[in-house]
Amino acid sequence: MRLEKFLHNLQFDIDKANQPNWKADWEDAPLAYKLYRGLPVVPLSAEVPLTLTGGESPVRLDLDRVSHFLWYVFGFTQLSQSVFPMDSTEEDSYPLQSYRRFAPSGGALYPNELYVYLKVEGLRDGVYHYDAAHHSLILLREGNFDTYIERALGNRCDISSCFGVVFVSTMFWKNFFKYNNFAYRLQGLDAGVLIGQLMEVAKRFGFASGVYFQFLDTAINHLLGLSEQEESVYSVIPLSVETTNWSTNGRDLYENVLSEELRQELPAIHPEHFDRSLSVREYPMITAMNEASKLDSTWTFRVIEGRGIAEGVDSGVALPHIEPLSYDLAEACKNRFSPDIDFVLGMVSQQQLATLLLEAMASFPYRNDLDEAYRSCFPRVTIYNCLYNIEGISNGAYYYDSTEHMLREICPGDHRLHLQTGMSLDNVNLLQVPLCLHVAGDKEFYKTELGYRGYRIQQMEAGMLVQRLLLAASALGMGGHPLLGFDANLSDELYKMDQQGKTSLIQIPIGPYRSRPWLRGSLHS
Repeated sequence: MRLEKFLHNLQFDIDKANQPNWKADWEDAPLAYKLYRGLPVVPLSAEVPLTLTGGESPVRLDLDRVSHFLWYVFGFTQLSQSVFPMDSTEEDSYPLQSYRRFAPSGGALYPNELYVYLKVEGLRDGVYHYDAAHHSLILLREGNFDTYIERALGNRCDISSCFGVVFVSTMFWKNFFKYNNFAYRLQGLDAGVLIGQLMEVAKRFGFASGVYFQFLDTAINHLLGLSEQEESVYSVIPLSVETTNWSTNGRDLYENVLSEELRQELPAIHPEHFDRSLSVREYPMITAMNEASKLDSTWTFRVIEGRGIAEGVDSGVALPHIEPLSYDLAEACKNRFSPDIDFVLGMVSQQQLATLLLEAMASFPYRNDLDEAYRSCFPRVTIYNCLYNIEGISNGAYYYDSTEHMLREICPGDHRLHLQTGMSLDNVNLLQVPLCLHVAGDKEFYKTELGYRGYRIQQMEAGMLVQRLLLAASALGMGGHPLLGFDANLSDELYKMDQQGKTSLIQIPIGPYRSRPWLRGSLHS
């Protein structure tokens, strides 16, 4: 299958993208976390702070502060066990157990892993894997790698002024075993949700951060000792508490750096790890996409211009002016909930809607290597809404104009049943949902500027915005349930997205919900 056709099917016809007759072997399922063997282990502090409200730079940066940061970003926060109901038609009825984190993941499979390069008090300088299962760091390489990482980023960041660098990777098999080729779309979204969580936590810890989507893949994977047939880094995120040079134009100032030549500067490492599966099946389309997305030269890095196209509608609803939402991130993370069958229809005020949309979009601008200047560009992913029972706003489909803080009406009416017909599963009753949001992006995923790498970058940016929406919804006492089992053609037609060259990337019902009757505990220290 051609790569263009594969990506088209991932968005609009998933059955054609997947391998036929696929069935997940749950008895041979991989772990949702990576375990290394035979390497030095650094236990981390479990005495995490119970509130996250500040944003001031830390007076003292040490290993304890870094350990608390990592836990809030990707640590285990809850053990979940569920069973099929007694009248279930499932042949094999057994308890399903999963380890939850504050960042949601499709099927709670968490295909991403975190690696960190750290230079902090109380720790040997080096590259580590964050072992979420044991809340510890696993030493992969000891030493100072400032220059190596700088060159892999095209000399666009002063790593010597950073106390650390986070690498977000994807392990292909971790969710391919269940979702088949559809896993490729999920992997980018999950990585984005994780990055979105990291960026919000970094703000509360007083860390400056920037996301680099473009880097020398093979050189970075070599640094971490990853096998590119199993796992690959999707983003590189430096962290700093002091003035740092965040540049997007390094390629114009320095000579070309080649990935293969840079890789030769470090000896190879082959750390042993355990993933539980005895039989790992092939995923040729995912490895082909990963290979086609790789960058081997810093001269291939690009800065792009956002395509801020007018929506072509005159009717608009001005949303009320509101102050920035101030909330405890720790509380919002703890309370975040995906209601599915537990949504209950209730009136949502204009104030709540305005706060949700403004907070998500206002917190979304971030330093990255695609924009010419921080906060200067029109966002590449935007929000469309189908609204029902919103105080003072007519039912209908709208585009949220974040520059004017207005809703632009596209199609009046109640569209809940229409959207319900486009869902592949009946796990959410949209008739009980007042807000059905769609995060949209460029239909061609900036392929001209970014090639096939643009697809996974777009999925990551969509995931980042999704996490902002979920956190804002939680802070407002509502729940949100991200869905990919929807007909993008249907929602695109509803919002007339073809006229804008856009498509719906993910659907998020948001609204009030009833408390679920369950026994619930926390792994919070």
